[in-house]
Amino acid sequence: MILIKPSYEILTPVDRFGILRLLEQAGRTCYKSENKITEDSCVSFVQKIQSRNHLSVIEHCSLTVKFIVDRGVTHELVRHRLCSYSQESTRYCNYNKDKFNKQVTFILPPWVNIPPGSYTSIEDINCTPEYIWYESLRVAERYYLCLLDNGWTPQQARSVLPNSLKTEIVTTANLREWQHIFALRCHESAHPQMREIMIPLRDQLHFELPEIF
Repeated sequence: MILIKPSYEILTPVDRFGILRLLEQAGRTCYKSENKITEDSCVSFVQKIQSRNHLSVIEHCSLTVKFIVDRGVTHELVRHRLCSYSQESTRYCNYNKDKFNKQVTFILPPWVNIPPGSYTSIEDINCTPEYIWYESLRVAERYYLCLLDNGWTPQQARSVLPNSLKTEIVTTANLREWQHIFALRCHESAHPQMREIMIPLRDQLHFELPEIF
């Protein structure tokens, strides 16, 4: 059994001025003010349309992000319908194969104090509060692999796997939708595991695209 922390990777190259210039070109079409475009006018223009809540303009650019999270997080993420998703499939991925090291990988939630790594028995863990969580994953992995060994297909055996199962999901959304996702998923009322991944992503995009985020 492998335990890892969640992570993300921005797959779209973030070209700040390339994005802002495209948005300015699109937005100025509304006013037929293309003659006002200069080398650096895109910054103030995008700031202005945001202040005026003319947010449809920023829908012309999208970002693609790959998340490595547990399946519970993806159940919430895919509720954002203005996105495109490609997700690791438990129907076709057989974790009993060599490319998965014949182990199941699970995501460590922020409230579980166990170091990331590969584990083979409960003796590897000294933290009593984490015992039940760890043991439930160990048993799930054992029975999942046994079902595969006894002829079940991955899509049948996956029924014993819990929400903590690691999954990878590639998500594409326009900039306005990312703003909406961050507003909901970084809020203090959001699920802790969602905030754990979304707040760092939002902060990175704020650094790279401050006019948008």
